[in-house]
Amino acid sequence: MSAEEIVEESDNSEDSEDSEEEPFIEEVRMQYTLYMVLFFIIYYLSWIGPSFIFMAYFMMVFRVYFLGATSFIAIFTEVSPLLSLILMPVIIVICYLVHLLSIGFATKIIWAITEKISPTKDGIIPRNIKSKAADYYHIRSFILKYGKNTFTKGIFPWLSNWFYNFAGTSKIGKGTTIEESLVNDKFIDVGKNCYIGVASSLASHVVDGIFGNISYFEVKVEDNVTFAAMSAVGCGSVVHENSSLLPLASSQKHVIVGKPGGKNFGYYFGLPARKIFKKKLGEYLGLSPEDLERNENIEKYITKKKEKKSKTKKPIVEIIEEDVKKDEEEDREIETTNQKKNEVIDISTLTKEDLVIDFTTSSAISRVNMKFLAVYIPIFWLSGLIVAMFWYEYTRYVNLSTILFLPLILFCLIYMFIFGVLFFSKLMLILINLLHKPREGVFLAELGDKDYEFWMMRTEIKKIALYFLRNSPLPWLDAIAFRWFGIRMDFSSHLHDSWCDAEFVDFGRNILVGQGATIMSSMVVGKYLIIKRIIFEDYVLVGGLSAIAPGTIIRHDTMIGALSTTTYNQVLEPNWIYFGIPGIKLKENKYAAIRRDIITKRSVDDAKQFKETTVVNIDEDKKKLVKTEETEGKDVSS
Repeated sequence: MSAEEIVEESDNSEDSEDSEEEPFIEEVRMQYTLYMVLFFIIYYLSWIGPSFIFMAYFMMVFRVYFLGATSFIAIFTEVSPLLSLILMPVIIVICYLVHLLSIGFATKIIWAITEKISPTKDGIIPRNIKSKAADYYHIRSFILKYGKNTFTKGIFPWLSNWFYNFAGTSKIGKGTTIEESLVNDKFIDVGKNCYIGVASSLASHVVDGIFGNISYFEVKVEDNVTFAAMSAVGCGSVVHENSSLLPLASSQKHVIVGKPGGKNFGYYFGLPARKIFKKKLGEYLGLSPEDLERNENIEKYITKKKEKKSKTKKPIVEIIEEDVKKDEEEDREIETTNQKKNEVIDISTLTKEDLVIDFTTSSAISRVNMKFLAVYIPIFWLSGLIVAMFWYEYTRYVNLSTILFLPLILFCLIYMFIFGVLFFSKLMLILINLLHKPREGVFLAELGDKDYEFWMMRTEIKKIALYFLRNSPLPWLDAIAFRWFGIRMDFSSHLHDSWCDAEFVDFGRNILVGQGATIMSSMVVGKYLIIKRIIFEDYVLVGGLSAIAPGTIIRHDTMIGALSTTTYNQVLEPNWIYFGIPGIKLKENKYAAIRRDIITKRSVDDAKQFKETTVVNIDEDKKKLVKTEETEGKDVSS
């Protein structure tokens, strides 16, 4: 489906009907005090058990036999000191597993309480009106974050399936593998023997604008389904068994993929995803018809192969000739590459079109000189020294209160080290910026260019502090680091597990950046480094897995949809929804003026779509504020 067809389809949809009414708008206010209380309950309960186990072993065994050994030689010649040393790693692993188990129990209890008060169910949750459904949606999302990050970023990430099943956030069948991703955590039902590839998304929730809706519908994936890397389906989607999504195959919300019963294999590719036939699949994967047949019915294929006569092998002469041709082609490619390297580059001749192509190159640095990494040594040493001094004073006299407060002390130690890294990184950046001030422009991406080298140094120093914050118990505190490094933003804006460059980015009020999105004020395109400020005005929403290019200006009340991109220096007009690669105007951003109780479902196989009425999850006394079939024609703005 082309971008023009998407626009035409949206314009003809009931969801985009014209309305002169001003929608009811209310600021979204998060319950941060309650969030923090619930977090500390989970955090404390998860560490109190391991604290007792570790301190008991340390005081009763390790300190007595190992630290109290008469000599260094006695540690390795006597049984007790040697055994206490060998068992220490085992005790640490046991404490870690108890920690994970405790997180599961604590999350399960709080999750169950919230479900009893306001059960999770399919439907639309208005984001511009305060309601019990919206409050508990946000509460559940927050209390899940700590457990999710601990499991997926820990040493046993494959235990995350157990965590989701045990806590009751999702249903994941036996034999199913879910690779590292930013979503796939709640309100999904995945069958047996499925493979959900790296960075693939089963998005049970979609946010339609700062003052729009939260579309919250369960995603159902049946048995034996394969998602290749970076595939995605939206909320309310159903993927029937034996379906396979190829890399980057993605669809919007309420999509039906495959046929019920899984009678035959279905392969899907593209954005939006569409079914491809065997011949097309063979061309894409480089497979023969026999390979495809073997994949679909291995037993039948084996039987057929046994009935056939063995084929003759390729003559050795032909093999040698093929190898010679391959070597000649490689030599020609190397010669062409060397010629390109010796070309003289005149950056003054570059045009805007030259910089638009292939802009999604990551701002990560491929070549990091050891002299840049050397700056970590003083930063880590000074930060670690503060932690070591505090820990020494705390453990000088061990008693019951020492153990009871140990979880909180561990929390303090973590952030004492992180904020130490942040503080000393800032001092290092001040010194570097005095030597060479950061500036916008287009520069040669090669060693010897001062702007390129200092950009690499600034990026590496900022990365380490951001890394520690994003992998800490409260990863959303990375906003503190952004502000400290000079990004203009306040705490009304949120970066939900997204990547953002730490310079030349300005955030307005209430900016929402979806999971997996990438905001690049700097990027490398071929031989060039581009640095250009990105500006977000107020009430902007960036969809998940989107990419924002340098120089982008997104005007107020504008939304760019999931899986979309902007181009270099693109300006997005106010009050519009943009979508696509690159992003184009889709329709006006009308917030709550649309009907809330209508959803559009689409069958990928039949290429048909149909509308259904759904539930609007909102308090009874506020239903009059929402536009539905019952209230249509009435004034919902009063």
